[in-house]
Amino acid sequence: TGNPFDLAVQGGGYFEISLPSGDPAYTRDGTFQLNAAGELVTHDGYPLSQGIVVPAGTSDVTINLTGEVWVKIAGQVDLANVGQIQLFSFINPAALEAQGNNMFTATTGSGEASPGVPGGAGYGSIQQGYVESSNINPIREVASMVAAQRAYEMNSKVVKAADEMLAPSK
Repeated sequence: TGNPFDLAVQGGGYFEISLPSGDPAYTRDGTFQLNAAGELVTHDGYPLSQGIVVPAGTSDVTINLTGEVWVKIAGQVDLANVGQIQLFSFINPAALEAQGNNMFTATTGSGEASPGVPGGAGYGSIQQGYVESSNINPIREVASMVAAQRAYEMNSKVVKAADEMLAPSK
C-alpha cells in the first residue's frame, strides 16, 4: 500500500484494540495510522493495546514479521525498538461478537483471548505495507442477490395467482 502503518496478518490472530471504555476489542483490520501523540491507532482513533508510540523526529518505521516495531530517529545511528505488537487468538473465533467497524469482542463461546508473538505457533506473521483483502467475491454475491430477487418475484406471482383462483366468484 505504501503506508508503513498498514499491517496484514498472514495466518491466524487478531490485533487487540483499547476501546474508550477501557475494554478490549479485536480486529484484523490493520489500517493503522499515528495520532497527534504518535500512538499507533485504528482509523477510528482507537489505540493498539500494546501502546506503541512512534517518537517525533522518526524518519523510518519498520515492523518485522514478529511484530517488533523499529524506528530510525533523526540524529541516531542505530534503529530503536519502540514496542512489540502482539496477536491474540481464540478457541472459537466464530463466536466473537461483532461490534461494527471490523471490531469484535470476546464472548463465553469464543473463550478468553490468548496473546502470542506473531509468527509463533498458532499465530500468523505481520506483513508491513499490506492490508487484508475481503473474503467476499462481489460479482458472485450480486449474482446470488439477483437470483434470489427473481425467485422471490416468481414465488410472489404464484401466490397471487393461487389467491385469485381460490377467491370466491363475484
